[in-house]
Amino acid sequence: MPRVSGPFEVTLKPLQMDDDLASQLMARMSIDKQYRGDLEATGKGQMLTGGSSIRNSAAYVAIERVTGTLKGKKGGFTLVHTGLMNRGSPSLVITIVPDSGTDQLEGLKGTMTINIEAGRHSYQLDYTLADRV
Repeated sequence: MPRVSGPFEVTLKPLQMDDDLASQLMARMSIDKQYRGDLEATGKGQMLTGGSSIRNSAAYVAIERVTGTLKGKKGGFTLVHTGLMNRGSPSLVITIVPDSGTDQLEGLKGTMTINIEAGRHSYQLDYTLADRV
């Protein structure tokens, strides 16, 4: 399975939340990303977070639309993020939404991992690209 990796920058901004939900340790944010490397693209999306009264336990879900080039192929695709923090133990699954690839990325499938070290973000994308029919 092909793999690409590189750095990215991310900006999260709080968005208005329904008052009833905001009072329940929930929040909503916009996501703006700039991917570098073999994935030269922008990512735009929204994230919902849910906290807990237990320290270091929380969750987030997000939908992100990525548009640009993947190893020179132009197009876009959608990522779905599911993240959990269980008393400090993290797990994160980021998957390309089936059939969301467009243009030269039609048929794209795969998963992404995110690494954060010393405040710097990087991605690793494992993918397959089906031949166009």
